Amino acid sequence: MKKSSQETVLFNNDHKTNKKLIIEKNKTTNVNILLNRVRLDKKKKIKKKIFFLSLLVLSISSFIVFIII
Repeated sequence: MKKSSQETVLFNNDHKTNKKLIIEKNKTTNVNILLNRVRLDKKKKIKKKIFFLSLLVLSISSFIVFIII
């Protein structure tokens, strides 16, 4: 005969704690991925700046050459 105070709990029926654990697991992000993304964004910005600066210099220099000729 089994006593009522000795019930064994096989499954945790507390869904709130289970959901919190699942949400916390989903929110983790690898820091290396974020750092790499920041580095790539910096490289893209620098490339854009260099491109537009060179385009500006080329257009100004060509304008000056046409004015002199």
